[in-house]
Amino acid sequence: MAKPKEDQRGPKKDEAQKQKLTPWLAQLEESQQAKMPQWPSLQLPAAAAAARRATPFALCRSSSSSVSASPSNQDLVACSWQKEDEAEAQSLVVVGGGAAGVYASIRAKSLAPHLNVLVFDKGRFLSKVKISGGGRCNVTNGHHLEPLGMARNYPRGHKELRGSFFKNHGPQDTMRWFSDHGVELKTEDDGRVFPVTDNSASIVDCLLNEARRLGVSLQAGKAVTGASVTENGKFVVKVEKRTVDFVDHVNAKYVLVATGSSQQGYSIAAQFGHSIIAPVPSLFTFKITDKRLADLSGVTFPIVKAKLKLDGIKRSAPELTQIGPMLVTHWGLSGPVVLRLSAWGARELHQYNYQAKLTVDFIPDIHIEDVKRILFLHKDHHASLDGDMHWASIPNNNLNTVALRLKQWMFEVVAKGQFKDEFVTAGGVPLSEISLSTMESKKQPNLFFAGEVLNVDGVTGGFNFQNAWTGGYIAGTSIGTLASSNMRQQQPYLQLDGS
Repeated sequence: MAKPKEDQRGPKKDEAQKQKLTPWLAQLEESQQAKMPQWPSLQLPAAAAAARRATPFALCRSSSSSVSASPSNQDLVACSWQKEDEAEAQSLVVVGGGAAGVYASIRAKSLAPHLNVLVFDKGRFLSKVKISGGGRCNVTNGHHLEPLGMARNYPRGHKELRGSFFKNHGPQDTMRWFSDHGVELKTEDDGRVFPVTDNSASIVDCLLNEARRLGVSLQAGKAVTGASVTENGKFVVKVEKRTVDFVDHVNAKYVLVATGSSQQGYSIAAQFGHSIIAPVPSLFTFKITDKRLADLSGVTFPIVKAKLKLDGIKRSAPELTQIGPMLVTHWGLSGPVVLRLSAWGARELHQYNYQAKLTVDFIPDIHIEDVKRILFLHKDHHASLDGDMHWASIPNNNLNTVALRLKQWMFEVVAKGQFKDEFVTAGGVPLSEISLSTMESKKQPNLFFAGEVLNVDGVTGGFNFQNAWTGGYIAGTSIGTLASSNMRQQQPYLQLDGS
C-alpha cells in the first residue's frame, strides 16, 4: 500500500495562507464582539458592586484548564464572578470596634491570613477601653484564674460560663497575649490587672497596631444599620456614614456582632430572629440623701460589709451581701462594694425604681459585743463628745447605740448614680440562643456574637473585659478555622501567579 503523501508546505506557503485568511478572521472577530457584551460594560447589582469595592480581586483560573496570556472576554467574565464569589466566601464583617470586636478580628486574621476582615464602628475604636479604670484600663483579674471561680463574678452568665468558656481563653491567656505583644502588666492587691504604664493607651495602641499589621481594615465613623441574607447564604451588610450622605452594601460570608450595649447590635440580632432581654443599667453608684454623710464626703473605708434589701424581695440572696472598700461621695456611696451590689441587684433595683435599703457594717472583722467592750474600756480616755459631753458621762445604753450604729448603719437608697461614659448593662441576646463553644448563633449560620451584646455582665474588677477577650477569641477562632477550611476546599480556583 502506498504511503500517504507528506505535507510539502513550507514557511512561505504557510505565510501566504495566513495572509489570505486574515481579512476573514478580522470580520469574524468583529461579528463575535458585536454579539458579546464587553467586560467594562458589565452592570453588577449595587450590593455586589459594593462588595467588589470592599474586597481585593485577582484574575483566577480553574486547575482543569489553561488560561492564555490574552484571555477572551468570556474567560474574564466567568473568572470575575468566580473571584467575587471567592472573595465573599472569605470575608468577615465585624460590627463594633470595641475590645471583643478588635480582639476577634485579630484572632480570625491570624488563623486565616487570606480572610478579608472589615471592622466597622460608628464612633472611635476601643473608646471604652481608653476610659476604663480611670484611664488606666483594668485588663482582667488575676485572682480568679480557675474557670469556676471566674464564672462566679458574672451576675448574668455565672451558670452558663462554668463550662468550657474560660477554659478556651482565660485571664492567664489574656495576660500572656498582651505580654507577648510588648505590653507589660501588673496585678494589684485586689486582683485587678493594669499595664505598668498605668495608661490605657498601651492597650489601645497594642490592639490597633496588631490589627493593622495583620491587614485588618478598620473603618471608624461608619455604622452598620442593617443586614440580610441572600438565597445562597451570603450576608449583605448595610453601612452608613452619618456625617455625609453615604450608604454602601458589603457582602460577606461571616458576620460578628460585637456592639456592646448599643441598640445597633440588638436590632441586627432581632433581624435574624433573636430575642432580646431588655437591657438595664449595671455597675452604678447609690444616691443617698443622708445628712450624716455630708461631713464624710471623700472618705474611703478600706473594708466594709454591705447588705442590700429591697421591699418587694423577701429572699436573701448571698450575692446581695458584699465585702470590700467603700467611698463616701457628695451624692451618696460608691466604691467596689457598692458597684458589686448594683450589679447583682441590677434587675430588682430597676424594677423598684432604685428604691432600697442598704445596711453597712463599718467594722466587719469585729463582733458587736467586742465593739461594746472596747467602747466601755476606753470611754473615759477620750476628751469629749459633741464638744461638751465627756465620754465618761455617756450612759452605757448610748454606747450600745454607737456600737450598733457602727455595725448596722441603715441608709435609704433613693436613686442610682451614673458614670457619664463608663457603664455596663444587664441584658441582650440570651446565651441560650448561641453556642458558647463557637459563639455562633443557633438561629443563623455564620452569624456570631461576642461581648456585652450578649446577656452577660460581670462585677467590677476586670471581669467585663475578660468576657470580651474570651468571647472575641472564641468567635475569632471559629471564623478563622471555618475560613481556612473553606479555602482548602476551593483550591481548584487559583490566583494567577504571573506565570
